[in-house]
Amino acid sequence: MLRRFGFGLALGVCPLPALADAGAPNAGDTAWMIAASALALLMTLPGLAMFYAGQVRAQAVLSVVMQCLAVACLSSVLWLAVGYSLAFGDSVGGIVGGLGKLFFAGVGPDAVRGTIPEIVFAVFQMTFAVVAAALMIGAWVERVRFPVVLIVSGAWLLLVYAPVCHWVRGGGWLASLGIADFAGGLTVHVSAGVSALTIARLLGGRRGFPDHVHPPHSPGMTAVGAALLWVGWFGFNGGSALAADATAGMAVAATHIAAAAAAMTWAAIEWIRFGKASLVGAVTGVVAGLAAVTPASGFIGPAGALVLGAAAGAVCFAATEAVRRSWKIDDSLGVFAVHGVGGAAGALLVAVLASGALGGPGLGEGVSAGGRIGVQAAGVLAVAAWAVVATFAIVKVAGALTGGLRVDEEDELVGLDLAAHGERGYDL
Repeated sequence: MLRRFGFGLALGVCPLPALADAGAPNAGDTAWMIAASALALLMTLPGLAMFYAGQVRAQAVLSVVMQCLAVACLSSVLWLAVGYSLAFGDSVGGIVGGLGKLFFAGVGPDAVRGTIPEIVFAVFQMTFAVVAAALMIGAWVERVRFPVVLIVSGAWLLLVYAPVCHWVRGGGWLASLGIADFAGGLTVHVSAGVSALTIARLLGGRRGFPDHVHPPHSPGMTAVGAALLWVGWFGFNGGSALAADATAGMAVAATHIAAAAAAMTWAAIEWIRFGKASLVGAVTGVVAGLAAVTPASGFIGPAGALVLGAAAGAVCFAATEAVRRSWKIDDSLGVFAVHGVGGAAGALLVAVLASGALGGPGLGEGVSAGGRIGVQAAGVLAVAAWAVVATFAIVKVAGALTGGLRVDEEDELVGLDLAAHGERGYDL
């Protein structure tokens, strides 16, 4: 089992327990993990769907919701069929899991992982795969063809997410180095964020980008979506303890504090620079704080979470401006700047913020901050590099198979609700 340090875990110890001998699972842990799975699914449906849909034009709102729904369903089926086995099957050279768990083979009532049934673990991890694939929707809204969405999302889950998950969470080579990623900062946020930037670069910008893009049609909808993400994130991070214990409780506390601090920081920067603090900016700050605390949530205390949230708000704001203004890349809803940069920042800063002086459990015996940062940086760079290479190939193949990535100019002008799905979000 896990080596505990107060509420938390020694950095470098993977928080995922191995398969245990058949026995009675702990009822409390199992109940918490079922609830955490529901909360984590809430992040995508309806949380992410509403968060993204409120930021596009009124003519594209349903297309975003449809894409979130379709990606969630496709990812769930692929996770059952292949993805879980690739991520958590017996390791093949530390690179990917074997095929012994296809269609959840062997994940029956007698299979136990730690103190919970393995089927509960598999479903909980399914919700991570769902949200990881759905995050990338924010990079291509209003201009991508629907078949491309399905091909890219499905191939990405199997070729990028599942192997990276195995590297970090499934006993792969990064796990053997002692990488610290409590709840998926690398596996979910860095991989999806870097892939989103790659996709946006290949796809090209929306009409009028960067100076004449339509503002969000419903900031209120975006705020409700962010609120659902916030609540769902408690299951995402707290559930990653895989037990109803003090580590889960502290992860939830750190998650909440980091989100609040990042929102206040983002709003303050907007007030200083523009004289106004926007609702969309504040809730984007919330999500930046949530992304940053994800890899660190089980390894830091409340004070560390406060520092991390403030840092995430500032760093992700700067990254958003750089991607749009300096790099001229239309990562439409800031997937790279918020999730990619936020996740990477949290993964790196955990080496400092786990300090006992900030309420954390410390780095563990024989672990230095410099050595920990080196391991964390190697993990970030490895995940980012694989995400770029594999996503580039996936997008190129998807474009060749479908005759092009983008809808035509007329369909983009009319809006994807009617052009792609034959429906309207509003009776305008």
